[in-house]
This record gives sequence, structure tokens and C-alpha cells, in this order.
Amino acid sequence: MFKSQSYDVAVVGGGMVGLATACGLAEAGLSVLVIDAAAAAPVSGEPKLRVSAINEASRTLLEHLGAWSNLPQARLAPYSKMDVWDKDGMGRIQFDAEQLSADSLGAIIENDAIHYALAQRAAELDTLTLLENSRLQRLAFGEREAWLTLENGDSLSASLVVAADGANSWVRQQCQIPLTFWDYDHHAIVATIRTQLPHGNCARQVFSAAGPLAFLPLYDAHLSSIVWSLPPEQVSELLALTPQQFSQRLTAAFDGKLGLCELASERQSFPLRMRYARHFAQHRLLLAGDAAHTIHPLAGQGVNLGFLDAAAIIDTVTKLHDAGKDIGAYENLRPLERWRKADAVQMITAMEGLKQLFSGSHPLKKALRDLGLNLVNNTAPVKTVFMQQAMGQKFNLPPLCRADNGR
Repeated sequence: MFKSQSYDVAVVGGGMVGLATACGLAEAGLSVLVIDAAAAAPVSGEPKLRVSAINEASRTLLEHLGAWSNLPQARLAPYSKMDVWDKDGMGRIQFDAEQLSADSLGAIIENDAIHYALAQRAAELDTLTLLENSRLQRLAFGEREAWLTLENGDSLSASLVVAADGANSWVRQQCQIPLTFWDYDHHAIVATIRTQLPHGNCARQVFSAAGPLAFLPLYDAHLSSIVWSLPPEQVSELLALTPQQFSQRLTAAFDGKLGLCELASERQSFPLRMRYARHFAQHRLLLAGDAAHTIHPLAGQGVNLGFLDAAAIIDTVTKLHDAGKDIGAYENLRPLERWRKADAVQMITAMEGLKQLFSGSHPLKKALRDLGLNLVNNTAPVKTVFMQQAMGQKFNLPPLCRADNGR
């Protein structure tokens, strides 16, 4: 049963970004409804295949929202080092948290664990209603409010709708918001790998002419999560191999850095595409996370960009609400839209630049790669900037992502 039929904000999509947005707005005193097509569940057993590298800014947000402490500490894998190299060249860059007097550069955690931790926090908030296993059937926007009808026939209204329903957003499609879109012509293989040598809390990535391969350390010293980005035909070939054959190919592709690799899970693959919505905001509507943008996973920044959306929405909408302004009026949301678009374009451009730089085997490009990596690795001030960017330490962070400025 609904606590009421009218809400300040209706969040469509109860994944990580949607729940983070909802929790922050509810903590600020707004009445919030979350419509989630699935249901959160605690994680147990073998590691889940979809994991995220949570940077310092995202961790700070989750701490301020009261969700970080809900994460199962035994499944959390902080990493203090990063090692990136060119497979066919001499270029290499290594990061160490000690260089910034920090304990870690980030932490690897399963997406399902973050989802459940946020759902637990949502259940504690009096002004937040979480509807799990529910879907929208109709959505309409008026001058003063938006009307939402669920598949079960229930109707409600809200001053603002936040679409956080993923890359194939139903809300975005219903609102006919066009996408700038391109296919990276790569698919990503994800799997859990057991390695002969311990990972040493180091995130590793090797770039080859075919595509990047990342090993993300998990909570077990000999388990890593891989993201292997390759052309579709190569992905199909690798998925058709026996586990032993796949493990051998993986060990060779990773230059044997952690000894012999052994497949410890099923293998899944998915296509990699860049999406960028033409509008992040309309009258009574905001897009957040993958509904607004998707980027190449080679630097693992997709979820962190989504959490920045959540923190920015919380900050802007709360200020509008506290000032007695219309939280759904497009003229009031326009500055937020510009802010989020600028961040997304910056990240998309950076990822595309990295992808282009590290793809192919042209001798000049290889020389530039090696020179660039080694220059950054041996130039302390530049290296520090790169590390700070990886940790999410940007100059225009939303307040909830700043360690010294949470509410």
C-alpha cells in the first residue's frame, strides 16, 4: 500500500543510481517513491560477475547516505595499486595509494551488494516508499505534475520524475528523447578467475591491439574479476572454447602476470556501446546514470559517473525544495542538466581518446603510447593528477561526494 498517492519525487529504476538518488532526497525530507522492476537480495556464495570499482567520491557519497556500512565487509576488496601496460610495447604506468598518503585508490564490490546495501538504507527512511517487482505502464506530464500508472493499475503523481532505469530506459523511450549513439565494435567478456599468484590488492589492465583486458582484485587473494574487451568474432571464439582452453588463452593474453589463470565461473558477454541522451532534463523529468549516458568500461568509471549524477540531483533538488521553488520546472533544472552533460561529455571524450590511443598496432601509435605512459609514470605532478582523477577527486564534485562537506 502507498503511504500517499502524491510524491515530491518518483524514481523509476531501483538500481544503484536510482536508490542512491532516492535515499539522499528522502534524507533531505522530500517524499520519494521508487519503482523497481526487480528486488534487492543479499549476496552470498561465489562472487557475482558484475562488479564495480568504487572510487573515493562514490564511497564518500555512500557513506553520507548511510549505505556504505551496510556493505558486507568480507566481500569488499580495497585496492591500493594499479598497474597498466602496453602488451606489445615498453610503456607502463603504476599507481600506488601511498604516493597520495591514502589507504586505497578505491574498492571492488559486486553490484548486487551495493544494490542491497542501498535497499536496506531505503527501508529505514520514513519518507521513502520502495515498490519492488513493479513496473510502469503509463507516464504523462502536465504543467504542475507528472502522472504515473503502474501495471497493477495503481496511479500516483509526482512533482518530478527521475529516470534511472538503465541503458535501455523505458522512460527515455516513452518521452522520445533521442540518443547520440555509436557502437564500439567490441563485446566485453566478464568472468571470475582464480590465479596461481595472489593479486596483492592491485588492479591491473593490459592493452593489446585487439582490446583491453582488466583484472580487478576480489575479496579472495586469488580471485579476480575480468573485463576483456574484444571484437565480437573473437569473443564468440573465446566463448566456444573449453574452460581449460579459455584459461590458457587468458594466461597468455595477460602475460602470465599472476601465473596460471583458471576460469572459476561461467562466462558472460555483452556489447559495448556509447549512449548520450540529447536531453538530460525536461519539464518534470531528469535522466540519471545509464539512462542518460553509457561509456566504455576500460577505466571502470561508468557507475562512478552515475553516482555523481545522483549526488548532483540530490544537491540541486534539495536546494530548490528548501527554497520553496518548483523542483520539476525545467527552468530550475537547466543548470543541473548543463552540469551533468559537461561531466558526461568529458568522460566520454576521455574514454574514446584512450580507446583510440590504445587500439591498433601502427608503429607510430605504439611509440606514442609508450612515450605517454612512461612520461606520466616518471613525472610526479602529472602522475598525481591522473591518480586523483581515478579516485574521483575533481574540482566540481557535488557536496555529498566531498569527504569534508557532507550533510
